[in-house]
Amino acid sequence: MYGFFTTFVLLPMSLTIVLILLGSGLLVGFINTLAGGGSAISLTIFMALGLPVQMANGTNRVAILMQNLSSTATFTRKRMIDWGEGLRLGVPTIAGTILGAQIAATISAAVFQVCLAVVMVLVLIFTVFGGKLHKRPGGEVRRIGLLHYIAFAAVGVYSGYIFVGTGYIILMCTMGLLGMNIVRSNVLKNFVILLAIPFSLAVFVWNGDVSWGFGLVHGVGNMIGAFLASHYAIGWGTRFLRWFVVVVVLFCLADVVGLISIREAVLGLIG
Repeated sequence: MYGFFTTFVLLPMSLTIVLILLGSGLLVGFINTLAGGGSAISLTIFMALGLPVQMANGTNRVAILMQNLSSTATFTRKRMIDWGEGLRLGVPTIAGTILGAQIAATISAAVFQVCLAVVMVLVLIFTVFGGKLHKRPGGEVRRIGLLHYIAFAAVGVYSGYIFVGTGYIILMCTMGLLGMNIVRSNVLKNFVILLAIPFSLAVFVWNGDVSWGFGLVHGVGNMIGAFLASHYAIGWGTRFLRWFVVVVVLFCLADVVGLISIREAVLGLIG
């Protein structure tokens, strides 16, 4: 285990790779803080840079943790977080995410690749047709009950397994099931993910599926993007991001199914 940590912390990276990781991380952090689906970019970039599918999945958790630390710290300073609400929904999410990460650690790369493609299609559908949910002003917030605990446990399983689109799923739960508005939902989303992500990351670390060098550099970009989004764009809603996310995820989906090769483009940049 010690050899694994030192190998990937000290892994040399060219300036071009560092810039690719920072730039993509900034974009992912911005998108994920305001909505979701940005992890499709992370996984695609990691795989294009040569990480195996499972390691790309695990490494993504490092950046997500750093991103949500940044955004949650900002929301805390602004006194926007309901700690009791977040902790109550975070506990079932944590339980689910441990199970989901265990499943991801044992499933074959081919099956995961198929699941990733399906998830990207679902993210596209929600991004295109979920406009009515995004525009909801939010009504009277409902009390958290058994249905909500079950829903967030299921979110946790999904998050631990693949994570891509988790932000959208939490928004659907908080806005659709609890009646929250977009701003409150985004704040709660980031806090719940922050609580749960260390547990799935621990499972991937235990199984040797984390590249710390890539994850930490990408995570710095994530933190910058999350900082910018939580300071300057949280009140904008998600409408302005929708079609941009659609284009980006379409490119990532085309790469996953083999229609294009982002890896070849990246190799051209660093070669």
